Amino acid sequence: MRLPRPHRDDALIAAAGLVGGLLLWSLGLNLTEDRRPLSGDWATLGPLVVMSCMELLRRTMPRTALAVGTLAIVVDQFTPGNIATVLMYTDIVYAAVVYGTPASARRIPYTTGLVTVAATVGFLAWFQKPAALLLGVVVGLVAFGPAATGALVRNHREAADAARLRAEQTALLAEMDRSQAVIAERARMARELHDMVANHLSAIAIHSTAALSLDEPATTRQALTVIRQNSVEGLAEMRRLIGLLRDSGDDAEPAVAPTLAGLDALVVQARTNGEASGLSFTLDDAVEEDAAPPAPVALAAYRIVQESLTNALKHAHAGEVVVRLTGGAPGDALTVTVTSPYGRTRGPRVPGSGSGLVGMRERVALLGGVFEAGPEPGPADGPAKIWRVRAVLPMVDDKEPSA
Repeated sequence: MRLPRPHRDDALIAAAGLVGGLLLWSLGLNLTEDRRPLSGDWATLGPLVVMSCMELLRRTMPRTALAVGTLAIVVDQFTPGNIATVLMYTDIVYAAVVYGTPASARRIPYTTGLVTVAATVGFLAWFQKPAALLLGVVVGLVAFGPAATGALVRNHREAADAARLRAEQTALLAEMDRSQAVIAERARMARELHDMVANHLSAIAIHSTAALSLDEPATTRQALTVIRQNSVEGLAEMRRLIGLLRDSGDDAEPAVAPTLAGLDALVVQARTNGEASGLSFTLDDAVEEDAAPPAPVALAAYRIVQESLTNALKHAHAGEVVVRLTGGAPGDALTVTVTSPYGRTRGPRVPGSGSGLVGMRERVALLGGVFEAGPEPGPADGPAKIWRVRAVLPMVDDKEPSA
């Protein structure tokens, strides 16, 4: 089996320990002058060399280094001993806790603590002198002290890693929130742009098609008049939208959000735009006079009516388009209903993308309301089918729609 390459710092520690131990050995500086079973001049070099080799594995193979190092320190007790061997062993115990597995990091401090207690009790029983406690202290300094220090360092590192991970997760969540906010703002801008401009552009497309297809000066003049009117109004709407996106200056005209009071003008404009297609428009406003819908509700109702009238100009069959508003009292819901003849149109038609229905549904969902749109059977004295748009908007003021 090929051993892993030792870390550079481990190689430096091993070399320093070996050189220091050889220097002490050459000077004859041993731990004890007592005769030991292995008292030869070369006896202390064996544990010293083994311990320095284990220093090379302190980071890559900490459990192996600890096991072999423990055996070497036991053998060293039968020699005159070398202080470098003991110091390197303490480092191996420390490294086994810091770089070992979580299980080893938990067990080694307890094991060395038990060994320290057992050695102290054994020395007291053997020597039967209070001075034997000093030997227990030495065992604790060599075994339990490094293990406890390693446990503290490892816990500190794990806490720092956990804090760093939490910071990264917090930053990731903040970035996700920022991205979602940007996406929501883009969706709001897209809905606002669609609702503000689509009505005018649809009227321009319908009347320009009529002017090009019919060779009648009166019809062409009327179509050009409607085109010019919608172009001017569409440009004004675009300027108001740009004003919403900019930081308003002192001399800038404030952008006023549409209200229910503007529905009359909206219906009059739709009546003018749909005259050539045989469409008539009626507004039935049954909202109580003292009712004052919150700004988000009024804006949503206005945009839903505006988009419904735009869809009627694009797709409705000749007939009557009815806009009906009911409710609106405090604590009640404002109900917006728009019905239009449903069938194949005979005049010029503008293709739709379906984004208008999506935008209306999103507006209602932001207010926690109910939205329905689709064909249904018409009245007995009317068209066979009608297209019905119905939105129920709760009268709440704590939710500002993203427009």
